[in-house]
Amino acid sequence: RDTLTSRPLRYNVEGNKSTSPVTPAVKDLVKVLYGGKRFGNHVDEVWPNLFIGDITVANDRYSLWKLGITHVLNAAHGKIHSRVFVHCAVGVSRSASLVLAYLMIHHHYTLLEAINRIKEHRWIFPNIGFLKQLRVLDMKLRKTS
Repeated sequence: RDTLTSRPLRYNVEGNKSTSPVTPAVKDLVKVLYGGKRFGNHVDEVWPNLFIGDITVANDRYSLWKLGITHVLNAAHGKIHSRVFVHCAVGVSRSASLVLAYLMIHHHYTLLEAINRIKEHRWIFPNIGFLKQLRVLDMKLRKTS
């Protein structure tokens, strides 16, 4: 984060600081998503009190209790302010897309910043259709800010 503005630092596709808030093309987003670790745990905390995972953990009440999860958002079939576990079948596309949108809308991250933030903690890979929708959201949010 930029200590002067308390906003997320901006980075371009190559990972360098950027002042240009351009929404990357889907093919560039795919390159970013291919980078870094390429495996996922059953559950990872990708933001304070915000988890992404798979159906295994979603069906394991003891694991949810142990993690302090109070709400579960099922993306396989509101507001995210509690300790929330977001899951879909595998925990890399649908659930990740929801968390990316959350970071963009509520924490003012660009799409690329949100991807990089989550990738610090978990391998994600939203499908091309979701990436296209997230790009539209990114461009819409930039017009209103």
